[in-house]
Amino acid sequence: MRKSEQEGQSQEKQARHKTRMEQRKKIVDEGVARALTERGIVLLYTGDGKGKTTAAVGTVTRALGYGYSAFVAQFIKGAWDCGEKNLLEQLPADQFPLQWHQMGTDFTWETQDFEADKAAAENLWEKVKAALTDDSVYLVVLDELTYALNYRWLDRDEVMAAIEGRPPEQTVIITGRGAKQYLRDLADTVTEMRPLKHAFEAGIAARRGIEW
Repeated sequence: MRKSEQEGQSQEKQARHKTRMEQRKKIVDEGVARALTERGIVLLYTGDGKGKTTAAVGTVTRALGYGYSAFVAQFIKGAWDCGEKNLLEQLPADQFPLQWHQMGTDFTWETQDFEADKAAAENLWEKVKAALTDDSVYLVVLDELTYALNYRWLDRDEVMAAIEGRPPEQTVIITGRGAKQYLRDLADTVTEMRPLKHAFEAGIAARRGIEW
């Protein structure tokens, strides 16, 4: 192929790319122009795939990085070490205002004690309720809340009312498998994580610092 032909094809390719990007930019700009409402939102990370809590904690670091305050409540995972918590709680509280609370019991299939789990969940919920009325808290993460609701440790109507009645600027992130339709309806943004492949299924143990 002659050099002139190569240059001609390159120019045509660039022109097609430019046209596609102009069209894409128009779509993005129109979407941004429509998004005029400023308020906190509810995000739901659900599904059987890995990474729901990781995504939520990533948002915590983002909020803290801008100087906003964050509150994390972890249902289910209270007896496990948490690398993210270990790191974030070392940050200066006056610069990075973070509250991190855990239910304090092991997985319910390990404890096998409904009343004890329910009591622990209710105790944690009291702290959550306070955060959901505090307009100084910018972000509230309710990690594994779906379990607390599906196992009936918490009253669904009370939880829904507290989230819906939170301060207008406050954002809430809910994580956990098996999110019921009422949570999907409540949320402004829903992400369902789907497992395609998992090392555990091949007999590979969860790795410290990677999966927990």
